[in-house]
Amino acid sequence: MKFRTIARNTGIGVAAVLALSAISMTANAALSASEHAALTPYGQTVTIDAGDINVYRNGGSGPTLVLLSGFGTPSPSIDFAPLIRELSGFDVIVVEGFGYGYSELGVGDRTIENITSELHQVLAKLQVNGPVILAGHSVGGIYARFYANEYPDEVSAIVGIDPTAATTSSLDVGTPSIIEGLQAGSGLFRAVTTIAPDLVQPPGTAYTKDERARIAAMTNWNYGNVSISDEWSRIGANSTKAAAHPFASDLPVLEILSTESVANMSTWLPSHEAELEGVTIHQLEVLEGAHYLQWTQAPALARLITEFVSAHVTS
Repeated sequence: MKFRTIARNTGIGVAAVLALSAISMTANAALSASEHAALTPYGQTVTIDAGDINVYRNGGSGPTLVLLSGFGTPSPSIDFAPLIRELSGFDVIVVEGFGYGYSELGVGDRTIENITSELHQVLAKLQVNGPVILAGHSVGGIYARFYANEYPDEVSAIVGIDPTAATTSSLDVGTPSIIEGLQAGSGLFRAVTTIAPDLVQPPGTAYTKDERARIAAMTNWNYGNVSISDEWSRIGANSTKAAAHPFASDLPVLEILSTESVANMSTWLPSHEAELEGVTIHQLEVLEGAHYLQWTQAPALARLITEFVSAHVTS
């Protein structure tokens, strides 16, 4: 009888969990659909071989600057919005790779070769004239470095916004983060962000009310998707491949680090100093702030970028 009671109670518990999960998934799907209807997509869709990629362009004149986001940023175009507003003297392009923003979320094989090839295809479709300045935040710095070595005639300078330094570890591919995808679909992540909205909101006052609404919604939509999960499994391998190709000695490079990263990781500053040693024209700056410098230091970032480009990049 005791066994039957335990089995019955266990069955009731499992049924309750399944019922709550079903309710959560249904509510999450309904809320996502409502948000999609209320928030007009930004940017334009560019179709390449692997699928549809969303691109935002500020319509400015001047040198073309391509912004590459850090890993897992749910909406790169919105994340960079404060910085884009400060870069009116540039033709700014944000390419939201697969898994990001309004781009397709289910494209796998996020190798560094595919990521940079897709970026190249998008810029060709946009008919971008002349070399571009690549500005990569966090892991975007690794992709910018690899891209510049793959297409050296198409890059005039690189800017790193607290970029990840390319290091050699392994070419092995890890395990995709399936759990994150399940959490996003189940609505559990939405429940967490509803209870603690500050977890996904940037600090400070640089974002508009509409931008914050998009950040909240798009974090819930895109968290842990197939593309992001696959990219995570390849971070080590992608970094190793980038590390095999140093910056070209004649390519101007500006790297802007955050005080938080420098203070918390003892190798952060030395690693960046080492990778710039062979670069003839380089500048290394450290700005007060956290890893996402564009959240709180957009004016200072824009000033450093503008001054560096004006001094070292020919039109």
